[in-house]
Amino acid sequence: MVRNVLGSVLALAGAAAAVLSPFRDWYDGRLGRHYRIDELFTGVTGSRPGPLGSIFLAFLFAALLTVAGVVLRSRLLVASAGVVVLGFTVLWMVRQGEALGSLTVAGDGSGLQWGVAYAMGGGVLLLSGAVVMPGRHGGGRRTARRGRVQPYAAPGSENPDTWPPTQEPGPSVQTSTLPEPEPDPYTGPSPTARRPGPEGQDTAPHTVTGPEGQDTVPYPVVPDEGPDPRRPPHS
Repeated sequence: MVRNVLGSVLALAGAAAAVLSPFRDWYDGRLGRHYRIDELFTGVTGSRPGPLGSIFLAFLFAALLTVAGVVLRSRLLVASAGVVVLGFTVLWMVRQGEALGSLTVAGDGSGLQWGVAYAMGGGVLLLSGAVVMPGRHGGGRRTARRGRVQPYAAPGSENPDTWPPTQEPGPSVQTSTLPEPEPDPYTGPSPTARRPGPEGQDTAPHTVTGPEGQDTVPYPVVPDEGPDPRRPPHS
């Protein structure tokens, strides 16, 4: 964030210096906006065009590139603006040197003036701003790297992955909500047995003898159906 702000400030300051430079003296008391933009390719003459036909147009285009680069956080646009400003300034110096035979710096105002210094400084500030700015993609990568969540490492065979986690029941953990079964109130003897009746028939169930050898369930009374034909009559 700090680098983005600092780079934007440098870029905007460089664009302002570049736009202001054509309104300052460039060489021997002649303003930068008095040089036609096509003279940078054909040769410097003594004509004085309007602002939109002069070198000011190229610097205005560079300023628009700078604003777009700052808004979009594009280092490429800001760097392109710096190349445009420095390129046109160096091209002017080449053409001006060809027209005069040499370039001089004099204290009486007959040589290079502050306008050229503004243009050169503006181009350097634009390139510096492009270098300082992190750019949209660089800042996004750092943000993603900071906020990246480490993937979950699957446990090995000694610690199998179980979900949901189990919790061993303790004294304060309720393991079941069902009511506990009531105990059977019967305290008598256990399993029933059957006892053979007359003629080997099992007439009724009876229980095992209870305490002290007493039978807890009485035997059923067998109705008298007459004398047993197998037994001899009594005399």
